[in-house]
Amino acid sequence: MVNIATAENALKTLYLGVLAEQLNTGVNPLLAKIEKTSADVWGKEVKKLAPYGLNGGVGAGSETGALPVAGENNYAVFTLPLKNFYGKIEISDKAVRASETSAGAFVNLLNAEMEGLLKASKFNFGRMLFGDGSGVLATLSAAGSLSGEVPVDSVRYITEGMTVDFVQPNGQYTSGWKGSRVLSTNRVGNSFTVMPYDPSTSAVPPVGSKVVVQNSYGNELTGLEAVFGASPSIYGLARANYRFLNPYNKSLGRSLEPSDIQEAVDYVEEQAGGTVDIIVSSYDVRRAYADCLALNRTNLDYMTLDGGYKAISYGGIPFVADRFVADGSLYALNSADFKLHQLCDWRWLEGESGNVLRQIPDKAVYTATLVKYADLLCERPMGQAKIHGITA
Repeated sequence: MVNIATAENALKTLYLGVLAEQLNTGVNPLLAKIEKTSADVWGKEVKKLAPYGLNGGVGAGSETGALPVAGENNYAVFTLPLKNFYGKIEISDKAVRASETSAGAFVNLLNAEMEGLLKASKFNFGRMLFGDGSGVLATLSAAGSLSGEVPVDSVRYITEGMTVDFVQPNGQYTSGWKGSRVLSTNRVGNSFTVMPYDPSTSAVPPVGSKVVVQNSYGNELTGLEAVFGASPSIYGLARANYRFLNPYNKSLGRSLEPSDIQEAVDYVEEQAGGTVDIIVSSYDVRRAYADCLALNRTNLDYMTLDGGYKAISYGGIPFVADRFVADGSLYALNSADFKLHQLCDWRWLEGESGNVLRQIPDKAVYTATLVKYADLLCERPMGQAKIHGITA
């Protein structure tokens, strides 16, 4: 007989492992290469002792001269608060009871919920990987309307079904619009339509407002753009005081040539002593690179990465495209310098009795929440490179 206990057991024993594996390796090739570790996690923070420069105790001298003076390593302490990631599903009591005599119907119900949760989690985690941690999806190019139509600068990170907030330029949330659901997305006209959380509101989000995923403003993963961004500090350290926190970041302003990529790869090797092991670009840049090779009558080499991902090869370095990389941009990265520090892997949020399915008060609905406490840290920012402003 199918019941809540059966559902709870399935969530714990059947679905959790599959969800965790897919969210760790199935989001994109870059995240699949990044090591997941619980090392350097202290309480609610990541504290990483990062060496930089060289040990000063090396020198040459005469046979009877003094030995070199010891010079200890240089260290900087990176500090990063763990971020909280949640994924929530709901199952109505009516749906469970309707499936009591049909195990197949119950499995289909759970599968549909898990597939929806996995799809949304992969979308958002992949998006956050290339973000700056602010959680901003888009900026309003004009004021929203009471009909729910919202014009923005880009809808790259917005899709139907998302629940979003609107943060005004003064940092305040627009009354009645917090927790609005995206109904449709106009990918040609750069606008989307929402159902305001409070349809009776007379307020509208003003121009310049930021669109963010519900409750996520300033709480998302410290992604690649935090490393390459213009912020004066990162990981609790001022970039001006620690120059190794500044990566290679070049604005091209023209079409891409293979020599541009080689310059970035050479910089990483020459200046940082690192090795680029993956190149990630927007789709338009990958097309431009393929066209450049075709014009020069150079064949494209293909390779298969761990996880089954396909990539073209740049001198043996996998070259992949991702939907969340901004147009005209390319990253040349050493994935070994990145670590996803986590308190634990993906887990179900458990109650006092260890149950993961709990009834919502005053509702005939059960809910389960997937959680992970983690953040992304780059141990050697100067060993990474970005080229942007690439034109077709």
